[in-house]
Amino acid sequence: MLIRNRLVASLGASLLGAAALVALPTPAQAANLLTDPGFESGALTGWSCSGGTGSVVSTPVHGGTKALAGAASASDNAKCSQTVAVQPNTTYTLSGWVRGSYVYLGVDGGGSTWTASAPSYQQLQLSFTTGASQTSATVYIHGWYGQGTYHADDISLDGPGGGGGTDTQAPTAPTGLQATGTTSSTVSLSWTAATDNVGVTGYDVYRGATKVSTVTGTSATVGGLAANTAYTFTVKARDAAGNVSPASSAVTATTTPGGGGGTGFKQAAPYLYLGWGNPPAPATVMNATGIKTFTMAFILSSGGCNPAWDGQRPLTGGVDQSTIGAIRAAGGDIVPSIGGWSGNKLGPNCSTPEALAGAYQKVIDAYGLKSIDVDIENTDEFENAVVQDRILNALKIVKAGNPGLRTILTFGTSTTGPTSWGNRLIEQSKALNAGIDVFTIMPFDFGGGADMYGNTVNATEGLKNKLKSVYGWDDATAYAHIGISGMNGLSDQQEVTSLETWTKIRDWANAHHLARLAFWSVNRDRGCAGGGVTETCSGIAQPDWEFTRITAGFTG
Repeated sequence: MLIRNRLVASLGASLLGAAALVALPTPAQAANLLTDPGFESGALTGWSCSGGTGSVVSTPVHGGTKALAGAASASDNAKCSQTVAVQPNTTYTLSGWVRGSYVYLGVDGGGSTWTASAPSYQQLQLSFTTGASQTSATVYIHGWYGQGTYHADDISLDGPGGGGGTDTQAPTAPTGLQATGTTSSTVSLSWTAATDNVGVTGYDVYRGATKVSTVTGTSATVGGLAANTAYTFTVKARDAAGNVSPASSAVTATTTPGGGGGTGFKQAAPYLYLGWGNPPAPATVMNATGIKTFTMAFILSSGGCNPAWDGQRPLTGGVDQSTIGAIRAAGGDIVPSIGGWSGNKLGPNCSTPEALAGAYQKVIDAYGLKSIDVDIENTDEFENAVVQDRILNALKIVKAGNPGLRTILTFGTSTTGPTSWGNRLIEQSKALNAGIDVFTIMPFDFGGGADMYGNTVNATEGLKNKLKSVYGWDDATAYAHIGISGMNGLSDQQEVTSLETWTKIRDWANAHHLARLAFWSVNRDRGCAGGGVTETCSGIAQPDWEFTRITAGFTG
């Protein structure tokens, strides 16, 4: 930190020295040159964000109804940039409102400004002067490594446009569009640059009639696609004056069945429930077991299509948010469980897929989530065709609007694989192109005396075969889309999953490279031999947190 502060001070002194020696030109009449400066398009129009880290959110905003969220991680500072046409030897003013820790606003080659801490929106501003032959400038916003999600809104670049205000000539259509690579969920594209009388500032990538990406270079990777599916793409060029080229020739590419690559998503995430069962301090469990992720239950309806913890506690400002903060402060993360067996659920209460997606989005925005789990059970959701389809379509919407988001479905099973309702859910996920990343089964409540290891393996193999049949995947790819969510100790139906059995299940899941392992619940991960089925212990003799420690050994 000290080194960086000295570097910033040094750069500031150099710029001041340069300013004393050079007579800078007077700024021309101000006009915001940026496309979608307040992110009101809802689609990052004009902006390009590193590694798919940027998304448009509805809260918190500075102005209007939308803002940028940049998900900075340990390996990516979530840099979002936009290139515009400018005039040479001209002074411009860049400003914007930001929120978060260590947020930067700047221009390539022209300096930057930053804030160490902005718990609410704070304005950043700087001026720069273009070079003698400079005709374009790239402005950017980014966070800092490991500092979490930042927000930005109402970004402004004031000064004269490079087109001089009279540019009405559109760029030529990009040529040579080709698919350069595919995975089970992505297509990579490249093309030859378009030409323009002033300068091309960006390219819009379309999947069919839907704009799915905006980039400044001549390549893009489109994600969130279904495996083994054909997609058609075109590209259009834009200039600083807003002129748009004709579409390129179309190219069609088919995503792969997977070939063992799967989703690349691995998650060991036992359930933590704050509604009962003397919930433990997460950091205590993390330090004792090495677990990094918890599935936090349950998001329900607080009335209508409004999400709340247990249908009662608000998303922010309460014990749930503080618990998530404690988990993240200890180096971990959470995935929320939306739904469950009982309670007033969002699926039946939200009248349309769009409304349900809006409810999911509120949860995603509240915590900057990387994944969400919909626990679809009982007759109101799982055994209801209308609600099944509503949930699938809603997950499709939020996945398209949140690049990189992983979606998980959790549902019950028979001892040999999905029930008829489970089969329908999988079939519809394919038919609706929902792009589900992980299908997690709950292999328990089969009846007293059940062989919990054998039945779990058989049920998972049945799910694998169904996924292969519906999606055309091979064994490895199907396994990579599967999760297991068990019940530690004594279950409702008097089955016993011992520590030894759970270890065998974990080892089998690792050997077959599954995507997810969970159990219900950390609250019950304490010994109480002969204690029955209770909220606070497993009903068997065990060391505290031992099921969690075993689960932490799941690596996929």
